[in-house]
Amino acid sequence: MLIEAYTSKWVDDFADIKREIDLGLRGLDYQIEHVGSTSVPNLAAKAIIDIDIIYPDQADFGKIKLGLEGIGYYHNGNQGIEDRDVFKRSGKQTSGVLDTVTHHLYVGPIHSKALERHLLSRDFLRKNDWARLEYQRMKYELAEKANQDRKMYAHLKELTVNEFIDSIIAKERSERSTPIAQQ
Repeated sequence: MLIEAYTSKWVDDFADIKREIDLGLRGLDYQIEHVGSTSVPNLAAKAIIDIDIIYPDQADFGKIKLGLEGIGYYHNGNQGIEDRDVFKRSGKQTSGVLDTVTHHLYVGPIHSKALERHLLSRDFLRKNDWARLEYQRMKYELAEKANQDRKMYAHLKELTVNEFIDSIIAKERSERSTPIAQQ
């Protein structure tokens, strides 16, 4: 099945990957976030761990890139998305969890709109069961329409789910701008 029931193993997988990345980026200024559907408890998902590495200053990118290359990643460009770079495994060296757990690794500055979208949607889905359940329903429906084909699923998701994601991002952004006294 393309979409799998939630499992806490995804949290463990993220922690294991993070530990390896932390070793490669030792001494650098960054934060690592588990994002995407596998980061939302009780949300069915494709079993792919999405990870954002966020750095505070553009000058840090080169150091992070070198650190990631040192643990077997290569820079795959921004794939058309500003301030969000993609890193993939090079296959030149093996490192247990980094090569056995399927994951997507994104790197960007703290002001990245793409990474902000990842965090806002994750946080909203974690706090709002109705949104998580609706998103899950949509994902199962799309997987069925796509006959469990990963590329077709991604295409259909792009066409139909973005409006829903945009709406929950707007709600999360609005909630964050409300003074605490009014919440």
